[in-house]
Amino acid sequence: MTDIGLAKGAEERGHARATLDADSVREAYRRWAGVYDVVFGGVSGFGRRRAVAAVNRLGGPRVLEVGVGTGLALPHYRRDHQVVGIDLSRDMLEKARERVATEKLANVRGLVEMNAEDMAFADGSFDIAVAMFTASVVPDAKRLFAEMSRVVRPGGHLLFVNHFAAEGGPRWWIERAMAPLARRLGWHPDFALRDLFSPETTTVESIEPCPPVGIFTLVQMRNPAEQPSALAAA
Repeated sequence: MTDIGLAKGAEERGHARATLDADSVREAYRRWAGVYDVVFGGVSGFGRRRAVAAVNRLGGPRVLEVGVGTGLALPHYRRDHQVVGIDLSRDMLEKARERVATEKLANVRGLVEMNAEDMAFADGSFDIAVAMFTASVVPDAKRLFAEMSRVVRPGGHLLFVNHFAAEGGPRWWIERAMAPLARRLGWHPDFALRDLFSPETTTVESIEPCPPVGIFTLVQMRNPAEQPSALAAA
């Protein structure tokens, strides 16, 4: 079963940023594993449900969840979807395995400890890859994007639920208020869409704000039929 790279590369635009290596991330999530669902499960629930509902509407049975964590989303996938989850945190994965066993989720085919920026899967192994609250906690989000694109078949689907920084307005103030908790959870609150992929070379199918007040956003895109050489080499 899989553990994905919930790795924190913390760069702060315009501010000094601390970068955590994989061992630091594992230690941080080891401490959080026991209370993660209580602390983070509620605020992230809207975005998670939107993402899983979107996955459930898509064709293709092979689903990869990148950054599966404690497995909060796993009970909500269609039972005819064959789900594999990866995460960098062994402790979070143990919680996910307990959830799978307790809820008898036979469609969860594996939970694997794995770095999301360097996956062991063959090209085109999945029809759909979804990353929930993961893109802003990896050291190199564009490498994450390239790896997800590689392991999804041409014409398949990539979905991301994440916090993407507001440029102003009420949400900007909410983000500032949440920043201390966000950093303790391994996010950097100034993460932007451009940090994940290049808008000039990527075709986005939909961008959907998620309640409450659009703190999180669901982004869906179709994997290109051919991998751009620049992306594949990223």
